[in-house]
Amino acid sequence: MRVLGIDPGLATMGWGVIESDGYRDRLIQYGALITYPRDTFPTRLASLQAGVKGLLDTFKPDEIAFEELFFSKNITTGIQVAGARGVALAACQDYTDKLYEYTPMQIKQALTGYGNAQKRQMQQMVRLRLGLTEIPRPDDAADAVACAMAHAHAGALREQFRIR
Repeated sequence: MRVLGIDPGLATMGWGVIESDGYRDRLIQYGALITYPRDTFPTRLASLQAGVKGLLDTFKPDEIAFEELFFSKNITTGIQVAGARGVALAACQDYTDKLYEYTPMQIKQALTGYGNAQKRQMQQMVRLRLGLTEIPRPDDAADAVACAMAHAHAGALREQFRIR
């Protein structure tokens, strides 16, 4: 199974593609879609939408896993990031209906066995489990790879994480 993981963001949208047989994962590629504050909000959204469509065309994933959005303080930033998630979700829905979403805690639990693990611990597990010499960068890409890995190992439970 080929999984595209997405860590939604307006300035930086992390992505990672893995192949998995449910036991072992193999990293295909990772990166980030970048937008710039000097551009208008609609221009940034269009850029992200085109970027996601490009990822889908290039990597042809079987399933797509999103990291759920989490906001603590800035509602304006939250609304903009939700817009970015929306265009990514729409682009992915045009490609497949196999869309899933995991909280940061669920991803950490799946990778480290501890839902409150530090971000660095999770990133080290990504590196170790994929046999990489370095942690994927930027952090958003590492998060997206971790999300894809968590999804690949959700097994029969994956349907409860389907975006409805």
